[in-house]
Amino acid sequence: MKPIEFQQMLEEVRLTHKERDEAWKTFKQVSPEAAVDFVQKIHEMRIELQGSVKLRDTAVPFHIWGLEHIDSTALEQMEGAARLPIALAGSLMPDAHKGYGLPIGGVLATENAVVPYAVGVDIACRMMMTVYPTSPDALKKPNSPEFQHLQKALIDHTVFGAGADGVHDGKIEHPILDPSHWQGTRLIRDLRLTAIRQIGTSGTGNHFVEWGEFEVLDAANTLKLKPGSYLALLSHSGSRGVGYKIAEHYTKIAMELMPDLDESVKHLAWLPLNREEGQEYWNAMQLAGEFASANHHVIHARIAKAAGLESIASIENHHNFAWVEKIIVDGIEREAIVHRKGATPAGKGVLGVIPGTMADVGFVVVGKGNLESLNSASHGSGRQMSRTNALKTITHQQHADYLTERGVTLIGGGLDEAPHAYKSIQKVIEAQSDLVDIIGTFQPRIVRMAEDKPLHHIKPAPEGVVDAKGD
Repeated sequence: MKPIEFQQMLEEVRLTHKERDEAWKTFKQVSPEAAVDFVQKIHEMRIELQGSVKLRDTAVPFHIWGLEHIDSTALEQMEGAARLPIALAGSLMPDAHKGYGLPIGGVLATENAVVPYAVGVDIACRMMMTVYPTSPDALKKPNSPEFQHLQKALIDHTVFGAGADGVHDGKIEHPILDPSHWQGTRLIRDLRLTAIRQIGTSGTGNHFVEWGEFEVLDAANTLKLKPGSYLALLSHSGSRGVGYKIAEHYTKIAMELMPDLDESVKHLAWLPLNREEGQEYWNAMQLAGEFASANHHVIHARIAKAAGLESIASIENHHNFAWVEKIIVDGIEREAIVHRKGATPAGKGVLGVIPGTMADVGFVVVGKGNLESLNSASHGSGRQMSRTNALKTITHQQHADYLTERGVTLIGGGLDEAPHAYKSIQKVIEAQSDLVDIIGTFQPRIVRMAEDKPLHHIKPAPEGVVDAKGD
């Protein structure tokens, strides 16, 4: 077969960019016959896959917590996700609101398939709290040397922002940055530079690092801490540009694999786990999870060292991830891929952190293992107002007064993240009393977030470094 004839064949067959590159490589380096055979096999698999993308007539059952707090757009998105042919079960948390593909606060269990956009673009976005054997009283005295010391440690050892503001000089060391972790695909190898420059950073959006008062309420808590007040550090961020690039890359592949998927759920295109692309994404997601965890540990270690503190307890959990778990479907236990997009794992005895807003109390919880929720709980209070609406309706004075009334010092942040833009965390927690038990509360006092900058003032990230807005 001549090259022009092979080109015509490729135009008739829907291939991903990766498959097209592999086809030409085979044509040139092996033989035209082997290339034709390769393309035909891909075409046959594609036909088989296309036959399985039709949505169900009715959604698989999914349970909802706090229905009165959830808008119709989030419900519609969850309904669409539950109609995917790979869907087994779902649930919707009380902090749910519209997202891309799966609503934020949505949980979806699938059969032998992973959905990149049901994990989210900030893969392994997570919470981490470190507790110290120190009184938090200094946090209520902004003019005291102790307060100033803690604030300086926070400012000096956190990096926030997009573009050039969201990276450092790449001199922070951590085992996750070893080249041995960044192998397998060209994408992963290229992302190591991003990881080197972004480890220990928090990006923008709703990400934060904050000092606060941790109040232990439960004497029998699994943290083995006596009831009382402790100084604590809480952080919220994910895998930064690493996770964003992985999500975008594999969502594009998934959408190319199933161009006939209904338009209403096109962002929920999935990757079968028995295909190479599915395994690649799964492995890349695990790496993003390890990087996100390392990211938090670096932040906490640097701040604690500067503040001269030693931890006595630590809690952390992903809330944008997919796990292999056992679920119950029609009374039968089955293995499933459980996607939690903005939802906290809440299996029986599992610790988690559900934050409030920059000024409102958050909660340390332990899961009850509710099977109907797919062992999940909310990941926060959830937005009740879009960023655009928040900027239009919330005034700077309202924002400042709210912070002052609650004794919160804010460094950075913008009106789009003002507490008024979020649902009541108390109501959200009340709506899921059958999902988690509360063992402690966290009241923010010194909050660090990204500076509020217009997009045209953001300088591009250094060449080769991928950046993304966290959310």
